[in-house]
Amino acid sequence: MPIPFAICNETFGDWPWQRVCETVAALGYEGIEIAPFTFTPSVEDISAEQRRDIRKVAADNNLDIVGLHWLLASPPSLHIHTKDDAVRSRTVDYLRHLIDFAGDIGARVMIFGSPNQRRLEDGDYQGAWQRTQDSYRGVLPSLSERNVILCQESLPGPESDFIMNAAEGARMVEEINHPNFRFMLDVKSMCSEAQPPAETIRKYCHLIEHFHANDANRRGPGFGDTDFGPIAAALRDCEYSHYVSVEVFDYTPDPETIARESLRHLREVFA
Repeated sequence: MPIPFAICNETFGDWPWQRVCETVAALGYEGIEIAPFTFTPSVEDISAEQRRDIRKVAADNNLDIVGLHWLLASPPSLHIHTKDDAVRSRTVDYLRHLIDFAGDIGARVMIFGSPNQRRLEDGDYQGAWQRTQDSYRGVLPSLSERNVILCQESLPGPESDFIMNAAEGARMVEEINHPNFRFMLDVKSMCSEAQPPAETIRKYCHLIEHFHANDANRRGPGFGDTDFGPIAAALRDCEYSHYVSVEVFDYTPDPETIARESLRHLREVFA
């Protein structure tokens, strides 16, 4: 079965949701991934009617809403493992609101990146590890109830100083040990590690639930020197069948060119 492709909606800046979905579908993508802050600072403010409309617009354009990412980019002052119990409790509560939002709009996965909301306090790695696990375990019942999968993402420096490589991300997933808590891989992040991305994929393929495609230069697939041939081969060898989603951090030259050329390149290497 061919691997389906999606793209993250923040690529399109302040475009209206209708225009984003129409453009993404016209270019040939099967899915769209959502950064919640592009709709509102807090998903608590998105009404039931608005949620139905978000889902309907995507469906009318034959697009799956594949997931959510940039989960804690807003509202401000959230943190997954802070020593401040009140802030950590509020963060867990907000994750539950995100899970409900994901369930309401039909998003299957939620990607936990959010580098600023997981930075270490006073270098307390061991404490941060335990408190992060406590936070994740606090939302497992909600994940099960809404049939949503939370995926740990590793992020290298200087973006992050906690869960910085695939080995740490995989360890978190294995220690949580729950079907609704899984792993995701990102090409840009893997390119910062000593072993080639294809080796990382093969090592952790039994844990992978989602995949972000981008170049090591933070642009789209095909906009730099990252060789996606071995990456595609490794995903095929792992029998990966979920979405490969384009996520960029450099929005040049323009949204449509990024989306069109990224998909063209992915189709070539995955053919």
